[in-house]
Amino acid sequence: MKKIAILLFGLTFFLTGCYHARITTGLEASDEVYEQKWAAGFIAGLVPPDLVRAEQHCTNGVAVVETRLSFMNQFVTFLSMGIYSPMEIRVTCAAATAENVSAKNSIELAKNSSDEVVRKAFGKAAELSAKSETPVYVNFK
Repeated sequence: MKKIAILLFGLTFFLTGCYHARITTGLEASDEVYEQKWAAGFIAGLVPPDLVRAEQHCTNGVAVVETRLSFMNQFVTFLSMGIYSPMEIRVTCAAATAENVSAKNSIELAKNSSDEVVRKAFGKAAELSAKSETPVYVNFK
């Protein structure tokens, strides 16, 4: 009986892998991180944890989202026979850059701007467009 208990514990310990998923958006990451160590899911993950409202935590958008099942998360799931199945969620916010500060990716200029200012604006727009691989508009107001 003792050998069976040790074998079951050993199989539980060695056969459980730590599930990990990482989603990146391509934005530059900042030091700002939001974490939930015990996000509650149920019925072996069929009922997922509540949504993480990243816009409440990350004003510049999201750079990386990671979910994982640590050994302790899996152990608690095992103990509850799959009824309670927690997971870790980690959201890394995007850094503030010229590309994501402006929602339209545009540069505003006065209608009577000098040629020098206009040239610099178009140069800046070209640089931003090349970095973000999206259009950048120069608007004259």
